[in-house]
Amino acid sequence: MEFIDLKTQYRALRTRIHSRIDTVLEHGKYILGPEVAELEAALAAYTGARHCITVASGTEALIISLLALGLQPGDEVITTPFTFIATAEALVLLGGRPVFADVLPDSGLIDPEQIEARITPRTRAILPVSLYGQVADMDRINAIAARHGLAVIEDGAQSFGAEWHRQKSCHLSTIGCTSFFPSKPLGCYGDGGAIFTDDTALATAMQELRIHGQARRYVHTRVGVGGRMDTLQCAIVLAKLEAFDWELAQRRQLAQCYDRLFANHVRTARVAPHASSTYAQYTVLLEERDRVQATLTAAGIPTAIHYPLPINQQPAYAHFDRHDCPVAARLAEQVLSLPMSPYLSRADVNRVANAVLQAVAARPARAAQTV
Repeated sequence: MEFIDLKTQYRALRTRIHSRIDTVLEHGKYILGPEVAELEAALAAYTGARHCITVASGTEALIISLLALGLQPGDEVITTPFTFIATAEALVLLGGRPVFADVLPDSGLIDPEQIEARITPRTRAILPVSLYGQVADMDRINAIAARHGLAVIEDGAQSFGAEWHRQKSCHLSTIGCTSFFPSKPLGCYGDGGAIFTDDTALATAMQELRIHGQARRYVHTRVGVGGRMDTLQCAIVLAKLEAFDWELAQRRQLAQCYDRLFANHVRTARVAPHASSTYAQYTVLLEERDRVQATLTAAGIPTAIHYPLPINQQPAYAHFDRHDCPVAARLAEQVLSLPMSPYLSRADVNRVANAVLQAVAARPARAAQTV
């Protein structure tokens, strides 16, 4: 059993993937070839955003977004500690300071109640992060940002295709970012990412920033980066995009199967009733996580922990922000992600869920007490 079954997906989509790759190899425009603009138009239409700018990775999407907003050294950005390191890394590399707000215990998403208290005169933006395929409470976050004149960057690396009140992830705020890392619900076969915005001035800045700040050939109006997504990777995403809605539907059906099997027995990461998730991961919360994980590993069932140590406790980042985030710390000890893929069978879901239930029920006997 695969944790994320990219091999079966490839076999299902082989013909269209090879056709797209062959087209690129024939025309030979490997950098900013026609598939780049085609993908940007398709992704913009999918989300409803006015502009889409493809970039080299999800991390580059964050860096370019922060550059476009004019982040200066010492500027603060409020974000979550319960995310992949790239969220904080992007702003620290530009001289910014992450300020961590704790998360909600039932979803692991940033807690809007914690955000406003963290705002200072140096705050430049709010950077909520999607988790396990679900977006944060963007209505409340956008309202807080509007009261304080702040930009909002949605880190939707795990939630492209998800919805919040029927609006697509990556088109919920000032800027939306996503990743096409191979394990994402919509992934390429290398690194890739995209930025979305309705702001034409920001879009122009981002387009220039990804090509070393170049407004036209050899005329550089900004200090930029080499942040383009190459044509071959765009071609692969275009091929996969044709099956994306079907794959999302499959993920949600499998998640419902897990939900039914775990009901009243195992806590799962909650999805808000007015939201949809891509189920980039299907995650349970366990008091004896490490023991259960070891049992599943012995049974040949792959698992993963997203994430075992919050960013505010990471050695390289602990000095930036002294706020305690006890909920994030607790979740880091409980979360366990189970196999999830559109090509996972119902039999596999039953096998995984039953193994979890058996492991949870088989609590080790207490050692005999001595006097």
